[in-house]
Amino acid sequence: MIAAYIDEIIMFCAGLWMTSVGLGYLPLPGYSAKPPLVRHFKWMGPMLLVIAIVLAAAS
Repeated sequence: MIAAYIDEIIMFCAGLWMTSVGLGYLPLPGYSAKPPLVRHFKWMGPMLLVIAIVLAAAS
């Protein structure tokens, strides 16, 4: 049970990071220009946040 919460916390933090990088609030470390994958972070980050919240509510 505790492992599930830890997994959801990690997913939530990753979703926050992906959203902030995708929207341009944080720079992507190690890159001077944005790689093509970063443009998908705008929708993948919020989707990961929703999944983490739904899994936390279900457990």
